[in-house]
Amino acid sequence: MMKKLLNIVVLVPVAIILIVLSVANRQTVTLALNPFNPADSVLSASAPFFVFLFLAVIFGMVVGSLTTWFTQGKYRKRARNEAHEAVKWHAEAEKHRTRAETIASQTLLPASSK
Repeated sequence: MMKKLLNIVVLVPVAIILIVLSVANRQTVTLALNPFNPADSVLSASAPFFVFLFLAVIFGMVVGSLTTWFTQGKYRKRARNEAHEAVKWHAEAEKHRTRAETIASQTLLPASSK
């Protein structure tokens, strides 16, 4: 439910803004990557302006996602270690439970036969 609300509140307005910008910026522009000679056609690309807007948004999302992924790495590592330790302790508890049941059944059997 919260994810749907987040999608509606954040993603729908962003999509509307991008669509409006796409319709308003259909003219062709040239992106020059050579600061010393902007007329150089080897290091330039011509496309509608909204293409560059979309590429900038996608690039920002990828960089943000990678940054988040790498900064949260220590938490994922700790979660893996704790999950491994939890499995180990559950196995240890199960071993002790089985042993306790065995000891309890051995002590109860002779007493109940009298």
